[in-house]
Amino acid sequence: MTKASKILIVGSGGREHALALRLLACASVGEVLVTPGNAGTEASRVTGKLLRSAAGDALEVAARASPDLVVIGPEVPLCEGLTDRLIAAGHAVFGPTQRAAQLEGSKAFMKRFAARHHIPTGRFHVVTDMAAAERAIYDFPAPPVIKADGLAAGKGVVVAETHRGALAAASGMLSGAAFGAAGRTVVIEERVQGAEASMHAICDGERFVLLPAAQDHKRIFDGDRGPNTGGMGTYAPAPLVTPALERRIRREVFERALQGMKADGHPFRGVLFAGLMITAGGDLSLLEFNVRFGDPETQVLMAVLEGDVAEALSAASRGELQPELLHVSRDHAVCVVLAAAGYPDAPRTGDVITGLGDAESVTGVTVFHSGTKLQGSQVVTSGGRVLGVTARGATLDEAHERAYQAAELIRFEGRQFRRDIAARALGSS
Repeated sequence: MTKASKILIVGSGGREHALALRLLACASVGEVLVTPGNAGTEASRVTGKLLRSAAGDALEVAARASPDLVVIGPEVPLCEGLTDRLIAAGHAVFGPTQRAAQLEGSKAFMKRFAARHHIPTGRFHVVTDMAAAERAIYDFPAPPVIKADGLAAGKGVVVAETHRGALAAASGMLSGAAFGAAGRTVVIEERVQGAEASMHAICDGERFVLLPAAQDHKRIFDGDRGPNTGGMGTYAPAPLVTPALERRIRREVFERALQGMKADGHPFRGVLFAGLMITAGGDLSLLEFNVRFGDPETQVLMAVLEGDVAEALSAASRGELQPELLHVSRDHAVCVVLAAAGYPDAPRTGDVITGLGDAESVTGVTVFHSGTKLQGSQVVTSGGRVLGVTARGATLDEAHERAYQAAELIRFEGRQFRRDIAARALGSS
């Protein structure tokens, strides 16, 4: 890209706000637009650079703005073929094509792909009726995991505690009652015990840059209790992934995935995000592939990633990634998600948020907006996960202390957040 290039980001969450601020900090970028954006993407705090939200259909916004690069944040537009339509309209795009996005759009596709290309993953069956589901469920000595094949807003996975519970989950999906068309095909797979890790790679179809391991905290309450959410906080790097294990992940997951996608005729350009289970014995198993940056993983990854990220994404979109454009700092980052009252079941909206400026005055802290909007001069809640309070520090302990100091300064009615993000890595639980 040329100097002072313009980038369009598609999405409205904390991931997109984190990408916008990180790209705006690159020397090669002069302007970032986010569609539809949120209260955090309305105006730039970087002198001499422009950040703004843009309303409208992504294709229409791109046609008006003529960006040098489009970066697509969420999985739904990727799986629906937005990359293909933007490329057909003449735009450079960082994000996989619809065919490549099947790695996330179809769990059956992903599992079969992993098995075919020898990527470590749990044993599984793909079923479309209850008779086959019952046979598959009782094929596993322990209750298996039941997954809707299609996109289900992060809710299409049931970790059953009994075989009978697995049968009920499969029935709800196959009948269409649980997730509509997304559940008409079901993946039934063995439950692998261990701790989860998130690994991301920026890919150009052949080459990739592997980012540090992060760990997300999915449950709403401390101690991993309560219902699953989109993610209540993250930290990076995660010590669970040792240098030796990272080398295995590079070789056995990402290299095989890129080679396999290319061999299958749909090379992968974009971010490939592997959700991995690391067993107590140090082995690994692929749980899922996502075809975009995670949220809230992006918030901590952008905090520790150095170099011209915009140039790297642009080069990857052309199949010309230069790994030397990026490097990872030795610092640590922690993100604490502040959620709305009633989240995750029935989040309340419209509550006024205060203390944002005070929080960002804490050293090393950036507050990324997610479920927010402007109402006059006030910032109010507009979704379940409202803010991602993210801190960078020389140590994990320092980043953790800064993030929680800042989180306590932000107020809105019914605010809820976990107080044990990164606690395991810090040895406090």
